[in-house]
Amino acid sequence: MPSPILFVHTAIDRAAHLRNDEAAQAELRTTPAARVMALWRGNVLVDNSPDIAWLNFDEAAKANPRGDPLFLGLQNGQPRYAVEISDWGGPKPGQSAFDPNDVRHPDLPENLSFRDLRSLMFGLTNPELGDAATAKSLLHWHESHRYCGYCGSKTTLTHAGWHRNCPSCKRMGFPHIEPVVIMLVTRGNQTLLGRSHGWPEGMFSLLAGFMEPGETIAQAVRREVFEETGIKTGKVRILDDQPWPFPGSLMIGCHAEALTETINLDPVELDSALWVSRERVLETLDGSDPSFKPARKGAIARNLLDRWLADCI
Repeated sequence: MPSPILFVHTAIDRAAHLRNDEAAQAELRTTPAARVMALWRGNVLVDNSPDIAWLNFDEAAKANPRGDPLFLGLQNGQPRYAVEISDWGGPKPGQSAFDPNDVRHPDLPENLSFRDLRSLMFGLTNPELGDAATAKSLLHWHESHRYCGYCGSKTTLTHAGWHRNCPSCKRMGFPHIEPVVIMLVTRGNQTLLGRSHGWPEGMFSLLAGFMEPGETIAQAVRREVFEETGIKTGKVRILDDQPWPFPGSLMIGCHAEALTETINLDPVELDSALWVSRERVLETLDGSDPSFKPARKGAIARNLLDRWLADCI
């Protein structure tokens, strides 16, 4: 059975109609049931369960949040927000990236800790993951768009965190999403897998790449596959998609039919690429070929592989 695609469900109703309603926002922030999701360097605050640690505004204020809270929406009618916590002299930058170890804040309860979202992919429920993905990507966009890209002036947060406006040139900015095509490329009984530089030894996954301006999805698929491996592809079908908050992409899962088989690797783009049979992929999944590691569960790449193995493409 195909593995689930994570980050695609949410528990929070985004309630977009309330974002530009200043009176409603003022009332929502004073609601006793209002809660805040706290993130630090993109890591999510959770309890020991783990579940997302929803703080009230007073609790969140103790951790010195940076900037105004962002309105995520309503959960069972109750307001939900996200904030970025300032550094407090804890681990140095980079130490917590993709780290399953807990990082605790000195001014928050001891049972709460910041965890990398990847390490929580099978600890949180899918709706919780989707809400955390929204918060993480939105906070990253604010952090990287504090200044206007046209005139350089400092921008201001508006629409409860869903816009940034430039007071100088009056331009309005919207949350930035980076579309990425990820391709299950097949030829007969084989699929094309690649390995990026720096990946754990033996790990292979589907080819993927960012879309470029002026491209259709199919054009991006054909270009990326050819650039990285020299393989020409024909028919392309869109199969599924997945928000990927590392830091703010949308993965567009596709199936592409290969027209050629000889690999001409671009060593800058990939460490290696190879054709792999269904039988060998199955062996990696049942553990009989430990030298070869497939895409992780929860990622759209694994889902597409599983669908191919189950003849569900």
